[in-house]
Amino acid sequence: MKALDSSSFVPLYHQLKEILKENILDQKWKPGDKIPSEHQLVEQYKVSRNTAKKAIEDLVNEGILYRVQGTGTFVNKPKIEHSLSGFYSFSQILREKGLNPKDIILELKTESADQTIAKALRLNLDEEVIHLKRVRCANDEPIILESSYLPKKFIHDPDKMKMVGEVPLYDLLANEFETNVVSAKESFEPVLILEKEAIMLGVEKGNPALLLERVAFNGKKEPVEYCKSIVRGDRCRFYTELI
Repeated sequence: MKALDSSSFVPLYHQLKEILKENILDQKWKPGDKIPSEHQLVEQYKVSRNTAKKAIEDLVNEGILYRVQGTGTFVNKPKIEHSLSGFYSFSQILREKGLNPKDIILELKTESADQTIAKALRLNLDEEVIHLKRVRCANDEPIILESSYLPKKFIHDPDKMKMVGEVPLYDLLANEFETNVVSAKESFEPVLILEKEAIMLGVEKGNPALLLERVAFNGKKEPVEYCKSIVRGDRCRFYTELI
């Protein structure tokens, strides 16, 4: 067992945190495994209860561990990672990682564009859009709560949008509506998951998440989708490469 160095300038909780993380990376503890309790860590590493608690809390906040009330703390599944260096499809990313993408449609309706939607899609205020709200899953696990708004002028048969549960949205736009999405602009900001969102994502209220806003464009640089997504912070990680 690796020992902690009380003479180091590195705080003890951080040293313990790195040891716990190393056990996971080395697959000593695998996804779903229960880790030692705070009391056991105190005994094993001769640290205070606060030190053990802080190490575990940091790993829970990072999504590496998760707690089950009254049961203990467990190793989480690895995060779904993808690069922001180019245009991407969430469904494609999941398939490349050996995961099965699945969309659950919550709402599909025609409505009038409000000021935010009209501005993003370069429409007149109150112009009609198709609103598609769905939960995006990986192997039946809810990952993203997403609302997409598409100009109705591009959707000649709104009923075909029901196929999104079986066909990726951008594939459907290309094959059924002759609208190819070729680029997008995105922004991200950290948020906490609200109660209604938590129910649909199967997590606790207040868990960390990313609010993702995307405007997708066709080959003529016309906006064809404005999308707002709540992305689970414990299950997804975005990165970019600087050259």
